[in-house]
Amino acid sequence: MQISETKNDGLARAYTVTIPAAEISGAVDAEIKKIAPQVRMPGFRPGKVPANLVKKMHGEAIHADVLNKTVRESVDKVMAENKLRPAMQPAVSLGEDYEEGKDAEVSIELEILPEIETPSIDGLKLEKLVVPVEDSAVDEAVENFASQQKSFEDAKKTHKAAEGDQLIIDFVGKLDGEEFEGGKAEDAPLEIGSGRFIPGFEEQLTGVKTGDEKTITVTFPEDYPAEHLAGKEATFDVTVKAVKVAAETKIDDEFAKSLGLEGLDKLKELLKGQLQQETEGLTRTQMKRQLLDQLAAGHDFAVPGQMVEAEFGQIWQQLQQEAVREEDPEAALKEIEDEKDDYRKIAERRVRLGLLLSEIGQANGVEVSSQEMNMLLQQAAQQYRPEDRQRFVEYVQSEPMAAAQLRAPLYEDKVVDFLFDKAEVTEREVTKEELQAAIEAEEGEEAKPAAKKAPAKKPAAKKAPAKKAADKADEAEGEEKPAAKKAPAKKPAAKKAPAKKAEGETAEKKPAAKKAPAKKPAAKKAPAKKADAE
Repeated sequence: MQISETKNDGLARAYTVTIPAAEISGAVDAEIKKIAPQVRMPGFRPGKVPANLVKKMHGEAIHADVLNKTVRESVDKVMAENKLRPAMQPAVSLGEDYEEGKDAEVSIELEILPEIETPSIDGLKLEKLVVPVEDSAVDEAVENFASQQKSFEDAKKTHKAAEGDQLIIDFVGKLDGEEFEGGKAEDAPLEIGSGRFIPGFEEQLTGVKTGDEKTITVTFPEDYPAEHLAGKEATFDVTVKAVKVAAETKIDDEFAKSLGLEGLDKLKELLKGQLQQETEGLTRTQMKRQLLDQLAAGHDFAVPGQMVEAEFGQIWQQLQQEAVREEDPEAALKEIEDEKDDYRKIAERRVRLGLLLSEIGQANGVEVSSQEMNMLLQQAAQQYRPEDRQRFVEYVQSEPMAAAQLRAPLYEDKVVDFLFDKAEVTEREVTKEELQAAIEAEEGEEAKPAAKKAPAKKPAAKKAPAKKAADKADEAEGEEKPAAKKAPAKKPAAKKAPAKKAEGETAEKKPAAKKAPAKKPAAKKAPAKKADAE
């Protein structure tokens, strides 16, 4: 096996490996000799099939396996002999003119991780903005929570439904006078003004009374998931079985006990803990911003272009997805296109910070334990179909690159916590509004020039008598996710992980699978008890 370097430019490297035909042929013969005793063929006793017949029957497949194995070994040898640390999976290719009996010429191209001087962690100074949780904020949280535990009681027969009232209805949806699948429901609860049904549905039921029957006409949104309904005009025959008004929720010990708690003081204690957790998350974001800004200001070195492109690709994909949900997608897409260079600089900064944090962690013995890694792996596996979870686990365990990507966020958090402990931290009490303002002010320092915020997301489209999806909790604003240092890959081509089950998979199927009737919203749970979180 002959190795020659063909490129050495900055972080870019390229090599050509020539594998003699005799070496490949010898490996093939050795493999045939190894498996021959296991081959069964009519007319021959077990283990007595001639090697030439084995080769005739299985030679092509054996040759392909041997060649793949030899190429992988050549890549490993190049990495080891040249002490290379690949930034991403190396690109490996076999010469197009290769055929059995000839020398194999393998091309290997890659970018390596830069050599980074161990960053100094002396002199870090951070200001921790602390938001005390006031009793008034707890009382407000209790009131908000109680308002979400809304209950209803029957209204008088003559009461006309108004915003905030609940209707119990039967309905039948029709397109061009014909019922459509999934457009029918019985005893469906609908709170007027909740926005859970498609535009115009709830408004047309304002003023109805118990026992009323009414036909309403609505138009499904253009982006409605069920294609056979999107943009179509439909009618709904509605029967009002009951009109209910909101009952007053009295905030006292009995209310707390109805939630399974000991009393009102316990409810306040739990809600105060949630408020503290929320503000502590914002405080961490603000401190992390300061820390990363200090690290970024003190270090400037070349980073692998492939890593930058991978990071930029993730940022760009998210921005485009958000832009198309804007009221004016064309204008939103143009806006981010105008700022494309800024987002690329953000990607470069994140990669550089990721490499810095990795270097700091390695120099100071920061590690992710095998137990922590197993927990990460099991959590990640839950995103897949039950039948695919074990395949995912085996994939990550066999692919160093995949394991590194899974490990990266936790490792970064542990390095950040390590640096928090080493820094000189001063505390200052502020209001929540002041803390949020400080985070927004620091947001402009993420990249030079200042990074632009992603376009605001357009509210999710309302569905026809289908329940509105619960809003996902927003991540702490501006939480950076620097790219992690990648582990060298062992194979020329990475195996694919099992495909994740698509979120909202039924929406991808034919409209017949899409149901329109709304389900009763699940009751909001009481705040989790502390013991559960500990």
